[in-house]
Amino acid sequence: MARSDPAARKAAVVGSPIGHSLSPVLHGAAYRELGLTGWTYERFDRDADGLAELIGGLGPEWAGLSVTMPGKRAALGLAKEVTERAAAVGVANTLTRLASGEWSADCTDVDGVTGALRAAGGFTGGSRALLLGAGGTAAAAMAAFAELGLTDVTLAVREPARAGDVVLTAEHVGLRVSVQRLDSIDLDAAASEVDVLVSTLPAGAADPHVSALARAACVLDVIYHPWPTPLASAVSFAGGRLATGLDMLLHQAFGQVELFTGRPAPRAAMRDALSAATGGELDLPL
Repeated sequence: MARSDPAARKAAVVGSPIGHSLSPVLHGAAYRELGLTGWTYERFDRDADGLAELIGGLGPEWAGLSVTMPGKRAALGLAKEVTERAAAVGVANTLTRLASGEWSADCTDVDGVTGALRAAGGFTGGSRALLLGAGGTAAAAMAAFAELGLTDVTLAVREPARAGDVVLTAEHVGLRVSVQRLDSIDLDAAASEVDVLVSTLPAGAADPHVSALARAACVLDVIYHPWPTPLASAVSFAGGRLATGLDMLLHQAFGQVELFTGRPAPRAAMRDALSAATGGELDLPL
């Protein structure tokens, strides 16, 4: 764990582009609520190669880094210690400074998925999931499915040849996975039969399929801007339970704050700050 000394410490979010990141809102609110008045949280615009150079120049006052795209895979290779779930997902979104001065890598994106599905999606249990997409967020969702007790996943992707990393994550965490092509799978049947559906597709990619996807009882759409997405509108109209990418962002930040500060995350204060920063358009239940 990171040291919880209230003296001046630094943390930041790193990625490219980074100007849109809401992580400073979340971490800033947490540090204020915890009374860590000497703590700061910055933004660094760096690509994967720039991440290594940045880390090499950070002094002992640095508690941790939140890592977003495109540096998540590189972050894993820069750490001395790697959590089991980060290894399973193959990327890290969190680098925490160890007492030795080296770094520990974790993937709190997994917490983001589990927290969003439980708090906003109302997920209470089940065995089957439908996952759309094959990027890094999809790999985090696979690890989250295992933590939620799911056992069987249908992975629907636009190009099955690109699904290898996500399938490896599924195998690593002990899930049975079936890979299907998105444009040929019977989505009406697939969505109706699963306990949870997670779409990690980019904006617009799920739009032709929303009427079928809305048959799922519990849905996480990782997109939150612009809002509402066509999928979110279809799920709400059908009376389904809906979690969003904003819920996921909130819940992944709790673990980061705890790793950086060594203290319990002030969840309500972080939720309220995020809600205010985004116009209160989503409930963001805890």
